[in-house]
Amino acid sequence: MTHEADLDHCREAIRHGSLSFHAASRLLPRRVRDPALALYAFCRCADDAVDLNEEKAAAVLSLRDRLDLAYQGRPLNQPADRAFAHMVETHRMPRALPEALLEGFAWDAMGRRYETLSEVRAYSARVASTVGAMMAVLMGVRDADALARACDLGVAMQLTNIARDVGEDAREGRLYLPMDRMRAEGLDPEAFLTAPRRSEALTRITRALLAEADRLYTRSEAGIDALPRRARPAIWAARLIYAGIGADLVAKRYDNIGYRAHTTRRDKLAGAVQAGVRTATGMLTPTSAVLHARPLPETAFLVDAAADRRPRESWSDSVVALFAQLEAKDREMHGA
Repeated sequence: MTHEADLDHCREAIRHGSLSFHAASRLLPRRVRDPALALYAFCRCADDAVDLNEEKAAAVLSLRDRLDLAYQGRPLNQPADRAFAHMVETHRMPRALPEALLEGFAWDAMGRRYETLSEVRAYSARVASTVGAMMAVLMGVRDADALARACDLGVAMQLTNIARDVGEDAREGRLYLPMDRMRAEGLDPEAFLTAPRRSEALTRITRALLAEADRLYTRSEAGIDALPRRARPAIWAARLIYAGIGADLVAKRYDNIGYRAHTTRRDKLAGAVQAGVRTATGMLTPTSAVLHARPLPETAFLVDAAADRRPRESWSDSVVALFAQLEAKDREMHGA
């Protein structure tokens, strides 16, 4: 297949798999949109490979091998892998970024829980800010301040996901809420997983998560205005549409047990229109001092990697150790 045919496959996968990203990506200039499709399709395939596979350790180990092959220029003979490898080579994508994404998937496979909000942000950095940092690289952005704000946006989006999916995650045996906050509110994490239900305590935790997301959405805006002009409408749209999920959850009185918050097609259209307005007005205002705020401690390593401020070595010692644990877990499951 040609590279264009591979991109068509990626485009179709995203159209069915992520309506929010698909809507926002249509506003990107083609030179950014095409590699972004390759990036997001690979990430989506990776996410699905873990989420939809009962043997999650084996799935993550397989993804590690696929990433190795892509960076060797010998991708699996699949459209998403071929398109991703082409993107890596063309845009000099720092390997530490997709590696961090796989580290987040490995945390999921290990069933990791998160004691504090900082730990939740660290998880969010790996499974969401990595994509924001990689998107910035595709736009030719290596400025550390702009990258820090892209990472803020990724964490904000993931916190929105976590707030929205509490009930769905609990029914699957997953828990991403900060456990210290649960206990402080009188909720026992294990009991909640056994029988997730709405409560005033859960509402307060959800409200706090969305408040942190809103804080980071606001911080991210200065970074959007620092992106190449033609790329700004798409990222503004993504920011506005995703924040709309949180707004829908608030409108439903924080019901994240029996209801899944979402945005409608009308909401997405309104977000796209508002993105155009924000882009135009942003070009008329001075650069915000927020642009130069320090990165979150949990995302600083991504900023350094994307800005080429750290060596391009493969797999950090901590990630190597994590994959060793996964291999041991996989052998145990199969009696090897």
